[in-house]
Amino acid sequence: MSFEWVDSEKALDDVIDSVLTGSRYAIDTEFHREKTYYPKLALVQIRWGTQTALIDPLAVDPRRLGRLFSSEILAVFHAAQQDLEVLRHASSESPRNIFDCQVAAGFVGFSTPSLATLVQAVKKTSLSKGDRLTDWLRRPLTDQQCAYAADDVVHLFDLHDELTKQLIEFGRVEWVNDACAELVGRPTGPQDPSDAWLRLKEARALKGSSRGVAQALAKWREERAMRSDLPPRRVMSDMALIGIAQRIPKSVEELANTRGVDDRHLSAEYCKEIMTAVREGAKKAVVLPIVENDDVDKIARPALTLITAWVGELARKHKIDATLLATRSDITAFLRQSPNARLREGWRAALVGDDLTRILNGEVGLSVDRDGHLKLVSSATS
Repeated sequence: MSFEWVDSEKALDDVIDSVLTGSRYAIDTEFHREKTYYPKLALVQIRWGTQTALIDPLAVDPRRLGRLFSSEILAVFHAAQQDLEVLRHASSESPRNIFDCQVAAGFVGFSTPSLATLVQAVKKTSLSKGDRLTDWLRRPLTDQQCAYAADDVVHLFDLHDELTKQLIEFGRVEWVNDACAELVGRPTGPQDPSDAWLRLKEARALKGSSRGVAQALAKWREERAMRSDLPPRRVMSDMALIGIAQRIPKSVEELANTRGVDDRHLSAEYCKEIMTAVREGAKKAVVLPIVENDDVDKIARPALTLITAWVGELARKHKIDATLLATRSDITAFLRQSPNARLREGWRAALVGDDLTRILNGEVGLSVDRDGHLKLVSSATS
């Protein structure tokens, strides 16, 4: 496979100029985030027409890609969610008009297929196997690594064409357009550091002042991780954070004797910040936020399992990935009668939302047919 290695601003501008003359381009990224807080972009693969470029973001400013991303030219991805986040962080922009082959495949009978699975199913071709543990930030990359990276975009146009053909036959082109627009509009990047404590496995078991300490300490850890560009657990382990929250040390000696606390946490800089967070957190009365299932009226809770089953049946019947049709959050929002519930608008309302309204109003019930599939029956017959 031939490709152009792009490691100069001039070469990058030339690639962008050429891509902008077409109607679409295929794009993928390689990145690492194991050792950093923010994802580190290591490579951008772009294909347009019959040309492929591997752009080295370690040698060129990836913000120059903003000129391409701000255009209305269609960007063809596979599994775009993480790529969009990585590109937004590295270049301050991401493509705004996208076609996600993985999402589209979910509307024609596939269930979150990998690129290799989709290429095999559509093109009867096997992707080359690469080393999943490749360090994409190392230079130079081998010819084999570059060929493997280029392979991630070389089949996307064929997938786009075939999936679009099937979507037209199913009458679901607009559904995919809506789903891809939702993906582009989804918030990415760091969440509110004040909510970081809720991601701790033991958070909901904490009581009283320990909650406040956990919230303040997790907020400190998150902000310190952002400033240092380190994974939060590299700043302080969950074990140490929970241990401090449970013990609420009042002195450095008590802090030092807390499980998981190491010498770094006892350094002058860290120790002062940790003890400040502990003191401030201990003063706060923190109330656990209501989770999805708690926020559904008790009367409606039994309907959650029933509706989930019907969504699964409809997904099977219409050959749609059930997670695209309705997530648990979508069903909960519907039961809460949230005005922004996705099941109350667009194609989801037509496909499943109207049925759910009839079920909740008691107009219809569910029964099982001879083949073991669910079906709607009028309340008079049920």
